[in-house]
Amino acid sequence: MTPITMVEGRRISLSNLDKVLYPETGTTKGEVLHYYATVADPLLAHTHNRPVSFLRYPDGPDGQLFFTKNPPPGTPAWVKTAPVPRSDEPSAAQVLVSDLPSLMWAANLVVEFHTYQWPAGSPAVADRLVLDLDPGPPATVVECCAAALWLRERLAADGLAAYAKTSGSKGLHLAVALEPTPSDRVSAYAKALAQEAERELPDLVVHRMAKSLRPGKVFVDHSQNAAAKTTAAPYTLRARARPTVSAPISWEEVAHCGDPSQLVFLADDVPPRLERDGDLFAPLTDPDRAHPLPAHHRTRKPPGTRR
Repeated sequence: MTPITMVEGRRISLSNLDKVLYPETGTTKGEVLHYYATVADPLLAHTHNRPVSFLRYPDGPDGQLFFTKNPPPGTPAWVKTAPVPRSDEPSAAQVLVSDLPSLMWAANLVVEFHTYQWPAGSPAVADRLVLDLDPGPPATVVECCAAALWLRERLAADGLAAYAKTSGSKGLHLAVALEPTPSDRVSAYAKALAQEAERELPDLVVHRMAKSLRPGKVFVDHSQNAAAKTTAAPYTLRARARPTVSAPISWEEVAHCGDPSQLVFLADDVPPRLERDGDLFAPLTDPDRAHPLPAHHRTRKPPGTRR
């Protein structure tokens, strides 16, 4: 019989708790659910009022993976949704994971959580800027850190504070809190920033996705700022060989990264980090930390950069 648990007054069916989802570490579905319950407070702070899309991997990362935006079949009536009109489906809606019952119901489906850069009710009006730093082998996250430090200073020159997290895969994500800004403006700024990084760091950075350009370099993916794009949420588990987490990190950790293993965090690593450091992404949820996007992108020399 499928166990039923009560979470803040909501009945949730939890299935296959002993099923091993990550064979390399022996991590079970029950342990995945325990992880999400443990990190619920900071995770929910970043998914609150943001339509969520799911990458589902019910049989583990070696099984079938499928991406879904629409509420899955069987979604309980008490799970909130928000309109997210699409050209092919004007009445489309997506799930809001804004409370613990919704989180545990979704986690039972075995998912990665992905969010837009804009909140519910304001499609295409972003309050986040995101840069996805993706290394092309033999480059690793170490090279991503070098690019991230340059981008941090460049953003600071425009009055914008960047925060870093691991992607949970090979690279890094940088996020910036913005005053509400049309997504197309944010996209244009992010693209110009990536192009500038390539000009300033030609041996390290590329701004185009073409695989022929990427070996040994860091692709600064600015396309995540398009209104239709989503990015892995802070603290989500990823569908990888091990239960890696998209984990916020300090700029000190970025600056001192000399080996890729230093920035790999598994589910068991994250709760002690939260206890020690708190939520390093918390400033992104503080409206007083949001700043306006510059009216025009200008090439500027970040502090300490030589030309």
